[in-house]
Amino acid sequence: MVYKCLIVDDEELARRLLINHLSQLENFELVAACESAIEANKILKEHAVDLLFLDIEMPVLKGVDFFRNLLQKPKVIFTTAYRDYAIEGFELDAVDYLLKPISFARFFKSIEKFESLHHVVAKSQVVSSSKDDFIFVRKDRKQVKVSFEDITYIQSLKDYISIHTDTENHTIKHSITTFHELLDDRFIRTHRSYIVNSNKITAYTSQDVELNAVEIPIGENYRKQIAARLKN
Repeated sequence: MVYKCLIVDDEELARRLLINHLSQLENFELVAACESAIEANKILKEHAVDLLFLDIEMPVLKGVDFFRNLLQKPKVIFTTAYRDYAIEGFELDAVDYLLKPISFARFFKSIEKFESLHHVVAKSQVVSSSKDDFIFVRKDRKQVKVSFEDITYIQSLKDYISIHTDTENHTIKHSITTFHELLDDRFIRTHRSYIVNSNKITAYTSQDVELNAVEIPIGENYRKQIAARLKN
């Protein structure tokens, strides 16, 4: 996933430093770098932003006052040369508070914190389901319809699952066991970490099933069930 970022700082050198830091991260994209809250407000009305790097002490309108009055608030990391603003920044549920000059190591620590929070709160999630032939998942602030017939297999990734379809993958925070309950009878559990669409199986052995070029293992506890199912 690519996160959209906006930098707001009245100091050109501070903006350049953050731009350089962001340029070293592949999954973070800079939407704009603004020198005032007024300019940033225009950008936010035109573009969806996931993460805001916001200077606190700026002329005309301070960063904290600007952020407090936003109706749609992206995640924010406050940046400032003054330690005294830290408490006020965290009262606004900031991801982090960076004290200038900002080293890349400290910047990267904030990014990791943001990604951790984003995975829990904003990562793709199942928001609606249907026992018919589709399910909705939440992705990039949208509810995306995923047809059962397009799903090839589902893989468990600890607290997340990856839904593999014919054209794309969706990573969501969900238990593979409870997700299986949302699906219809065409989906079979072959392993504690895998569910496959039986209609997509092109070959199988006692050890695995093949979905064209993809090989999915069959767990020992699932072999009798899979054998009986595929022989029918």
